[in-house]
Amino acid sequence: MREIYARMAELEREGRRFAVATVVRTSGSTPQVVGAKLVVDDLGRTVGTLGGGCVEGDAFAEAKVVMANGQVSLREYELTEDLAWDTGLVCGGTMWIAIEPGESALQVGGRDLLGDVLAASSGGRPVALASLLEKRGKDLAPAGRLYLEHDGHSGGTLGSAALDQRTRVLAAEALREGTARTVPLDDTHDLLVEPVLAKPRLLVVGGGHVGHALATMGVMLGLDVSVVDDRAEFADRARFPAPIEALNLDMVTALETLPIGWNTFIVIATRGHKLDASCLRAAVKTEARYVGLLGSKRKTILIDRMLRDEGVPDERIRAVHAPIGLDLGGRTPEEIALAILAEITKERYGGNGRALRLADDVYEKAVTRGAD
Repeated sequence: MREIYARMAELEREGRRFAVATVVRTSGSTPQVVGAKLVVDDLGRTVGTLGGGCVEGDAFAEAKVVMANGQVSLREYELTEDLAWDTGLVCGGTMWIAIEPGESALQVGGRDLLGDVLAASSGGRPVALASLLEKRGKDLAPAGRLYLEHDGHSGGTLGSAALDQRTRVLAAEALREGTARTVPLDDTHDLLVEPVLAKPRLLVVGGGHVGHALATMGVMLGLDVSVVDDRAEFADRARFPAPIEALNLDMVTALETLPIGWNTFIVIATRGHKLDASCLRAAVKTEARYVGLLGSKRKTILIDRMLRDEGVPDERIRAVHAPIGLDLGGRTPEEIALAILAEITKERYGGNGRALRLADDVYEKAVTRGAD
């Protein structure tokens, strides 16, 4: 999505007119998901996609109309054989696509959010956009918009305090999950919620056995993974093949100079206490939402005292996950990595880490009720 917002910012700087088309709702099988976007400028250039085919062609033509009249367009497309005979775009579903003038597409509550969403998509602090869609027969019409920042600050309104509060809760959930969605509110209103954030990044400081297991599993979880180590043999391409980024750098310098945004998860797992402490000192000064330190309780206390003596704020020290991971009882590098990634996943989605197994009393009640 960063490419979309970067293009919008570029067109805005150039003073060019453009329109933004967004998939706001889907039903059945469709070639694109809710939140997919296409930007069309006044020269006919495009960035992004709505799935191709005649739907995109019609949206392109409608975008020119929107640029001319400045009005929002919301169109429904039934993906039938009649619609897509020549294109092969027969999915059997329905898409609703909103097309807005570029100058108002990210205006919410009197604030232009283009800079905010561009920063969020590049690794900065995330933001969620929520748009109220009103059903008028088979059509949908925009009926209000608000935004929510990761710290809870919001702006704009959907028309009532109660609805705004409910929407802020839904937007917070979307920020944790990182996926755009349309939420039916009642018989006449849908809510489109679009979280804007960079792909989560796992930065492993130390390429030893645990670091190797973390990097391998992190890729499986859909994270962008980077491993940094000052020993060439522990930051080797043969040890960490693509898509893992292996960086042979001084580890403290790397933490001080690499671009580390809010959606970064740092795991410090170096070869010694002194190096751990130096890396942690640098890590707590970054914007990373998660910093974890591998090691014992004793090491954690020693390093915490050192950082406190150096003037690092208590709240930042206590935000460090140390000793790192959930208590799963494992001992091997792979089991330790699993415990660490379980905690990172918990942090990402706001889980509680408890077992999902039914409690004995709940189970007995359910069985007894079924027997009756």
